Amino acid sequence: MGEMTSFQLGVVGALFLSVASSVSIVICNKALMSNLGFPFATTLTSWHLMVTYCTLHVALKFNFFENKPVDMKTVMLFGILNGVSIGFLNLSLGFNSIGFYQMTKLAIIPFTVLLETLFLKKQFSKNIKFALLILLIGVGIASITDLQLNFVGTVLSLLAIVTTCVGQILTNTIQKRLNISSTQLLYQSAPFQAAILFVTGPVVDQFLTKQSVFAYKYSPIVVGFIVLSCLIAVSVNFSTFLVIGKTSPVTYQVLGHLKTCLVLGFGYTLLHDPFTSRNIIGILVAIIGMGLYSYFCVNETKRKQVGDLSSTAQVKEKDTTAPLLAGKNGQVKENNSLV
Repeated sequence: MGEMTSFQLGVVGALFLSVASSVSIVICNKALMSNLGFPFATTLTSWHLMVTYCTLHVALKFNFFENKPVDMKTVMLFGILNGVSIGFLNLSLGFNSIGFYQMTKLAIIPFTVLLETLFLKKQFSKNIKFALLILLIGVGIASITDLQLNFVGTVLSLLAIVTTCVGQILTNTIQKRLNISSTQLLYQSAPFQAAILFVTGPVVDQFLTKQSVFAYKYSPIVVGFIVLSCLIAVSVNFSTFLVIGKTSPVTYQVLGHLKTCLVLGFGYTLLHDPFTSRNIIGILVAIIGMGLYSYFCVNETKRKQVGDLSSTAQVKEKDTTAPLLAGKNGQVKENNSLV
């Protein structure tokens, strides 16, 4: 019972850390890109990952966690896949309208459910699916403003959805199958993610912004916000692996849409972004969907725990009653009665 309480507290802590750090980095990056004119999102992400790896390397030297070697091929492919998915998401944003990009992010949840059902044989109840539908409708109402389709943008969005879903499913699967922590997996894979984005980032950013990250004039305030963004990113990357490892890719995506609602709210209150009744209605509907999802997940977890305890109790009962069937010489008598 104590272990279960500790696990639940760990999950709550991971969720809180993920929300707080993600909302913080969105606000920081928005100030950096919109107000200070630094538009190089993919290159900035590569710096995030390099700083994350360096921070974890220092933490390893001080024995804050134990390094657990993982098959190099697995880690390399996993890291490259996650790096590529970030690139595709940024390209999708560059080639599509904001509304279509939001649709792309919404599509990640149902596609993740589909992949886990088909390939991992995971079962999602009707209640969970209903809650996810309410959530997606709410986020769609709150965030989708326009839908402009084009062939290249659609292909990039599909690639972003597939790579993101597979990457997040693997984040959960690798941690559980290889019995490694989120910190150990992030430490092993971060260099490969950083490398792929460090090489492709400047090219992608120049293609999207028509500006070179190397020709940009860095002022002290821009450098300060870049450093702050990188420091916050350490917490974001760590909490991402932590949440997916402790919960599931679908729960992480639900949490991501909570962050979207919070960012919209903070944008209105702190940055005075435009806010309409449609945004308010959408956020309220999304919150209802998140509440239902949490409620149904908790209930199903409790039912599973009760079922596991019942199974354990039955096994113990059989173990204790078995000696009663033994004969005088310790031989077990054959029991012909029907159970």
